[in-house]
Amino acid sequence: MAKNHKYDGKSLTLTATVAVVSGVAQLVGALFGVAGGNAAIGEDYVLHTEGAWELPCLGTDEIDVGDVLYWDAVNNRLTLTATDNTKVAIATEASAAAVTTVVAVIIPGLAA
Repeated sequence: MAKNHKYDGKSLTLTATVAVVSGVAQLVGALFGVAGGNAAIGEDYVLHTEGAWELPCLGTDEIDVGDVLYWDAVNNRLTLTATDNTKVAIATEASAAAVTTVVAVIIPGLAA
């Protein structure tokens, strides 16, 4: 392996700038992931930036497998709505209207 390789980037250790709750998705700049543990402000925690996760979504969206999903940072949920939201994941399971969670795979570097 190249000598300048630092880590795989799938799990990043970050310092919390807000209180962090394990299992909750968050957008940190252009990094999107799921917190691996609880952390108070100033404490280190792990942000998982890859993998498939069950995450909250807008209950009025009818999500199909393969749909691109966006993070609504105001309401802390995934949505099909691109406007004012950040592209972060792709649905790996369908989620009917009135369902408030969806399984989606985080695509590293997709947040844009």
